[in-house]
Amino acid sequence: MLQLYNTLTRKKDEFVPIEKGKVRFYHCGPTVYWTQHIGNLRGMMMGDLLVRTLRYLGYEVIHVRNYTDVGHMTSDADTGEDKMEKGVKREKLSPKEVADKYILQFEQDTKALNLLEPTNKPRATQYVPQMIEMVGELLKKGYAYTTDLAVYFDVSKFSSYTELNKQDIKKMKEGAGKAEVTDPKKKSPLDFALWFFKAGTHKDALQTWSSPFFSSLITNGEGFPGWHIECSAMSRSLLGNTIDIHLGGIEHIPVHHTNEIAQSEASNGVKFVNYWLHNGHLLVNEGKMAKSEGTGYALSEIIKKGYEPLALRYFFLTAQYRSQQNFTWEALRGSQTAFHDLREMVASWKDISRVQLSEEKLKKIDAYRTQFTQALENDLNIPAALAIT
Repeated sequence: MLQLYNTLTRKKDEFVPIEKGKVRFYHCGPTVYWTQHIGNLRGMMMGDLLVRTLRYLGYEVIHVRNYTDVGHMTSDADTGEDKMEKGVKREKLSPKEVADKYILQFEQDTKALNLLEPTNKPRATQYVPQMIEMVGELLKKGYAYTTDLAVYFDVSKFSSYTELNKQDIKKMKEGAGKAEVTDPKKKSPLDFALWFFKAGTHKDALQTWSSPFFSSLITNGEGFPGWHIECSAMSRSLLGNTIDIHLGGIEHIPVHHTNEIAQSEASNGVKFVNYWLHNGHLLVNEGKMAKSEGTGYALSEIIKKGYEPLALRYFFLTAQYRSQQNFTWEALRGSQTAFHDLREMVASWKDISRVQLSEEKLKKIDAYRTQFTQALENDLNIPAALAIT
């Protein structure tokens, strides 16, 4: 019986899919404006572990992992610069060229780490019509409003807004109120943008689309989607109104995933996700992984130092997905040695078939398999599974 720690309930819940034998799984993918560091790749690895576990247990898995190629601000909220435009300035390329470059690099990394291909890999820019449709529904139902600069979700209209993050909404509002005010007509600092008009700080936006939303400044609704609506629209389009599992980093709990729930459930009128899973951060020498400090290591840097990508994969598997994991070069060396030992041991078995083993050894193997499965069913406890001897 598979048990998963559900952030929504703050406990391990028995996994029961909506449709027997089938799992609909959405995984927040990368914003493709720069190289993904190994902390990002750890999150992707944990999605791979989930898919492999579900398939091992006999489920059919429909796995969607998106690419964000528009609308993700540097603040993760409504302020700052669109990360894709930041990439454009750095690379001197078009937004599509930047996205193409870093999607290719990301997929080379995931292949090197032996990650399974998702069922669907949508780009946000491919689903703008669906995003416009969802924003229109929210306006029609009274959950959204328009200013000269954007279309916002009205958080006050959604009573269960803090169901996932479990925060005090008054304190959230106080904290958000300290941020830079970019739109004086926004009703509450907690309200978030569903659609940005090509106006104000975004008057020179590089990627825009016409929409049926209007302001006194923009008569054809020209603009671009907010980051949060992107995942909701892609998920609905590819997996339906209610999905089984949604996975992402713990940093997405307070804002991104909280906003996804609000807009999806307000638009669709049904529960959005049954099981919310969140992976912990990867630290470096007990500190934050950061490009600015020279610790935002890319997979290419790992390889240049003589380590195999699969040794890094093995390292990731030595910690439970919800926990923080501390990366050090010493730990990676240990993982490379352990991985080599494991590979040699498995290679030594290749000429031994099951029928050649004694009844006693066959029973022992079955006992190991049972213990291994039980560890995986205990919230994907792969370290415990690997420790079985």
